[in-house]
Amino acid sequence: MATRSNVNANEIALTRLYDAPVQAVWDAWTIPEQVAQWWGPRGFTITTHSKDLRAGGTWRYTMHGPDGVDYPNVTTYLVVEPHRMLVYDHGATDDRPPLFRVTVTFSEQHGQTRMDMIFALATPEAARATAKFIRQVGGNATWDRLAEHLARAHAGTQCFVINRTFDAPIARVFEMWATPEHLARWLAPVGTTMRFLRPEIAPGKSAFFVIEGEHGTMHVRADYLIVEAPHRIVYTQQFVDEREQLAPAPGASAWPPTLRNTVLFAEESPDQTRVTVMTEPHGEATAAEVEAFVHERSGMTLGWTGSFDALETLLDPAGDGSVTTLPRSN
Repeated sequence: MATRSNVNANEIALTRLYDAPVQAVWDAWTIPEQVAQWWGPRGFTITTHSKDLRAGGTWRYTMHGPDGVDYPNVTTYLVVEPHRMLVYDHGATDDRPPLFRVTVTFSEQHGQTRMDMIFALATPEAARATAKFIRQVGGNATWDRLAEHLARAHAGTQCFVINRTFDAPIARVFEMWATPEHLARWLAPVGTTMRFLRPEIAPGKSAFFVIEGEHGTMHVRADYLIVEAPHRIVYTQQFVDEREQLAPAPGASAWPPTLRNTVLFAEESPDQTRVTVMTEPHGEATAAEVEAFVHERSGMTLGWTGSFDALETLLDPAGDGSVTTLPRSN
């Protein structure tokens, strides 16, 4: 498997772990009706015109942007090894050569599927520019949407998934999630501040905090189920009032009363950590509340992206990345 430490300068590496068997992940990639459920950034849909899944075959499809713009694509397959590998040239049209070559490998790992991708470009400069472009247009959400599709198709659950790789050791990234004074510096949505009223992050404990901004004040309670350094944190969250009684979600006519968040930390190299956040309705929720949650996934992506950007700044040793201990809020 390729890792970030042995990828060439003209390549982009990406790894994901899916809670589904290899067969299910392969089908999601290769059956057009399933591909249509997740391919592309959030807000995009696709129409497949033809798909010839063999070496030398092509997949012709059109991506439809949320702004109504259509993007025709022609993918040419170079290697097709069922349940193991795909190699294809991506981003071509009838009038334009491909933008880069993609190698995808699928492997079983403790009952789950590890997916490793390498995007090979002509030069290191092209790789850096492409990585920047993918991030700007939200292209990495494609692989988060795949996780959501697999959860729905394989396990029958609706969830939200987002990933981000940070240039910092796993212990340091975990600390930014597990220490209240650090968490308060980056978790709140852009343009708001976060203040702990009860800063308890530990199994069986609950944290109580306030998020304040120009649009008002939100009280949130987080009940921690698992805090397993440095690999996993699981907690439920609820919107509450100042007495910690359930309160309506701000700005939403329907919303699940309780959400369960699973945060996974994986070491991609000694100095790089991938964080995966999975959120799902927890306990009793009506069909309307679950539907509202599903429709809000694009907004959740924007919210988490802003928080992750703030965390990235704190972790950057060249910027405001010094992690110092702040006084606790009481």
